[in-house]
Amino acid sequence: MSPREGTTVRVITTSPEHVVTTPNATMTGLASPSRGSAELSTWHTAMAAGAAGPEHSVSREQVWTVTAGVLEVTCEGRTEKVAAGQVLVLAPDAVRRVHALADTEVYVAMRADGVVSVPGTEGSRPLPWAV
Repeated sequence: MSPREGTTVRVITTSPEHVVTTPNATMTGLASPSRGSAELSTWHTAMAAGAAGPEHSVSREQVWTVTAGVLEVTCEGRTEKVAAGQVLVLAPDAVRRVHALADTEVYVAMRADGVVSVPGTEGSRPLPWAV
């Protein structure tokens, strides 16, 4: 059997149960293992101007595609501005903090088994919109 035989196509439709709202952003889960993806998780994030996430790290590389607005991202002591039309690649386990300088929308992709950790706390946990 060739590698392409048996390949399936999955169409994923988001629904309200795939949306997680925190004080700093709204994440809408797209592809993930619980929705049919074997290897990747993708999601859309919307952040209001002035919102900032907590300092944290993720165990897998993340690719952020900014489609609207501007983010200021501090990662391992280095700060970058990332505007609509730009892509940000964050290394695994790098401590980062994300701040929206304007109303901002991004699409994020990472390997499906990534977990998040917060400095100064015990353990790690999966990202609920990415499982």
